[in-house]
Amino acid sequence: MVASGTVRKALDLSHEEPKVRDRYKGVEQFLTARRLIESGVGCVTLSYGGWDTHSGNFKTLKTQLPMLDRGISSLIQDLHERGMSDDVVTVVWGEFGRTPKLNMQDGGGRDHWSAAMSALVAGGGLKMGQAIGATNARGEYPIDRKYKVPQLLSTIYSAMGVDSSATFPDNFGRPMYILDDREPVTELL
Repeated sequence: MVASGTVRKALDLSHEEPKVRDRYKGVEQFLTARRLIESGVGCVTLSYGGWDTHSGNFKTLKTQLPMLDRGISSLIQDLHERGMSDDVVTVVWGEFGRTPKLNMQDGGGRDHWSAAMSALVAGGGLKMGQAIGATNARGEYPIDRKYKVPQLLSTIYSAMGVDSSATFPDNFGRPMYILDDREPVTELL
């Protein structure tokens, strides 16, 4: 599929109307993702880096957040307008959160923080329009149910029709689950 004419055409953004390309200006990878999905690619992953804000947190976010907002909102809008939003799960997350407390390096930074993080999930036939989970007032620790990455993966698998209790054999033929923690985020289902 990678070398096919279909994918090559999807990667050529010049086929898009200028009005559409303008909406994605500076975040063209989101437009490429939409075009790949339309061409039949089953999974598209984007890496949108630059979030490691140990210093200069606010200066970095002032640039990064509007660009991410433009890319995500354009992608979700396009998927909705094309009738694809129930068939495509869009997920935005990092591998950890950031410290609620600022360090004082170069204008204030936020370090790695594994106790709390956020994820944005849209589409895929999941129940949208809600904020799930909560932290204490300082954003340090969960105050109710603590969700973990495998639970979100289980939810995504469920939306895709994948049985998260399925197994595959390891090198010795022993069954291994695709996820050890298979409890989904039920509020999304």
